[in-house]
Amino acid sequence: MAEESFPGWHGTTILAVRRGGRVVVAGDGQVSLGNTVIKGAARKVRRLSPGGHDVVCGFAGSTADAFTLLERLEKKLEAAPGQLARACVDLAKDWRMDKYLRNLEAMLIVTDGALMFVLTGAGDVLEPEHDVAAIGSGGNFALAAARGLMETDMDAEEVARKAMAIAADICVFTNGNLTVESISG
Repeated sequence: MAEESFPGWHGTTILAVRRGGRVVVAGDGQVSLGNTVIKGAARKVRRLSPGGHDVVCGFAGSTADAFTLLERLEKKLEAAPGQLARACVDLAKDWRMDKYLRNLEAMLIVTDGALMFVLTGAGDVLEPEHDVAAIGSGGNFALAAARGLMETDMDAEEVARKAMAIAADICVFTNGNLTVESISG
């Protein structure tokens, strides 16, 4: 299909919230093609256990590209067990330098409960401010809502669920069908 006529895939909101020694990663289930919802119950948050160390990942963008990146991240974590920062930097280097990987269209939020990173194809390994990170079509809505809710006494999961509900009310590419994973740091 010509790029001009292909409307593109949209419909992901991934949010990570760190509070009280826990990180909660929540992702909605919507996948849209143009103005049409193709699937409402996609699972975009995964728990990995490479080398016996749990890691929770959420992805936005092309599913095949995201799975390619998750497989590469798993290999990096197997090579450096328990070293999330090192694995993320190594993945970002490969992503930026490799001809094939450079064309992948996805973003990741990755956490081991202690550290939290946003990884992009531009070579970014970003540690978010304010203990909140968000990516995807509705990411900015979820991020704004979560940052406001961090002023309350809600726990990490309550903040994530409420912020995702707010994002789903505002963003047409986000729904309320959530996958939520929690990990302690």
